[in-house]
Amino acid sequence: MTWRILITLLMLVTPVWAVEPDEILPDPALESRAREISKELRCLVCRNENIDSSNAGIAKDLRLLVRERLVAGDEDSEVVDFIVDRYGEFVLLKPRFSLANLLLWAIGPIALLIGGLVAFGFVRRRPTAAPEGLSEAEQNRLDELLKG
Repeated sequence: MTWRILITLLMLVTPVWAVEPDEILPDPALESRAREISKELRCLVCRNENIDSSNAGIAKDLRLLVRERLVAGDEDSEVVDFIVDRYGEFVLLKPRFSLANLLLWAIGPIALLIGGLVAFGFVRRRPTAAPEGLSEAEQNRLDELLKG
């Protein structure tokens, strides 16, 4: 009896796939290609979720658009290029390598390095005064205090 409850609970916590039955293509090869492309595209509402597993309306529209392009005879790369041209590179979960992306990734470490160098230079150039000894009067007073 316990195992039935466990199985029922496991069935309830499994993720619900967002692709609806009316979206599935009759050709298994095209459907497989559509699923692979959909896993690479970001839901514009959910941010870090792909459109294949998102329930958002725009994700459904993107899934349908991907399938339309595949049915029209586009290659996988052409479908992705079409979506990127329409929605921008943000729609890709794995952005393409470009100089702009490299600059975005590198600006943080570069700023940290520059800040560290500036701080190091500031600390090194700061004048350090040599500690002065006690004056004769201060030394005499200290000796009196220590003698008690």
